[in-house]
Amino acid sequence: MKILANDGISKAGQDALEAKGFEVITAHVAQEQLENYINNNGIEVLLVRSATKVRQPLIDATNLKIIGRGGVGMDNIDVDYARNKGIQVINTPASSSQSVAEFVMAHLFSIVRHLHNANRTMPLEGDSNFNGLKKVYAKAIELRGKTMGIIGFGRIGIEVIREAIGLGMNILVYDKFPATHDIELEFFDGQKVNFTITSVDFDEVITKADFISLHVPAQNGYILGEKEFAKMKDGVIVINTARGGVVDEKALVDAIEAGKVAGAALDVFENEPTPEMGLLMNEALSLSPHIAGSTNEAQDRIGTELAAQIVEIYGK
Repeated sequence: MKILANDGISKAGQDALEAKGFEVITAHVAQEQLENYINNNGIEVLLVRSATKVRQPLIDATNLKIIGRGGVGMDNIDVDYARNKGIQVINTPASSSQSVAEFVMAHLFSIVRHLHNANRTMPLEGDSNFNGLKKVYAKAIELRGKTMGIIGFGRIGIEVIREAIGLGMNILVYDKFPATHDIELEFFDGQKVNFTITSVDFDEVITKADFISLHVPAQNGYILGEKEFAKMKDGVIVINTARGGVVDEKALVDAIEAGKVAGAALDVFENEPTPEMGLLMNEALSLSPHIAGSTNEAQDRIGTELAAQIVEIYGK
């Protein structure tokens, strides 16, 4: 059986599949050429990340048995349509949670300590304006004792809560399905501490949090727009590593210019892969190219989890 890992797969995942007799092809095929490639090469399993789209026309034109998404969200796949045609659709919802959570904190540290700007200006002015930069970037804040607002109480949201608790932060979390979770923190010496966290109303999160991080699937509309920004505390920081389109980018920039929002971190954008230049040049933003879940460890977990599911489906 042939597998096309069109957006790549870790060596660990590829080795696990090849050990069971699958042929794994890792060449990237352009979207418009995908149909012909799958049909001409007898591909039964198509593995993708966020780049490749698997829509109804491609599903109808091929004889795929499995579509696998390396990661959490499957908004680039017509999941229900594929399943109604008898195609197995799989993903790896837990594989990158830790990577995303650490990435959220990395962006947050970068903003509150002005590292995102210091790294831009030091190569340009570090030799001529060292003391001036020192004065500007010394106006920083600490995270301990501040309130972390989290929108989305799923796997990633829970991992972000763990990171924030470890830093001594207060937690407010909202989910459209109210829930209570027991969250365990395990330390290097084997000690474990349990915290019980219960979700609260949306308005409580956005009005009381010092920092707001989104962890939700793709939406039909904005979760944070002009009305929501107006309700937030002055000086709030917003982090979006979830999906482009859940934050109104124009309203965000307006809120920054008005002094309501002190800064924001964006790993995802409304227009990918060509974000608005106004965002890219905005000094209040800490930016990255949709890499929150991309660590070596996460890629290994994604590959091996996909491999295990495929092996189980084929009964090997």
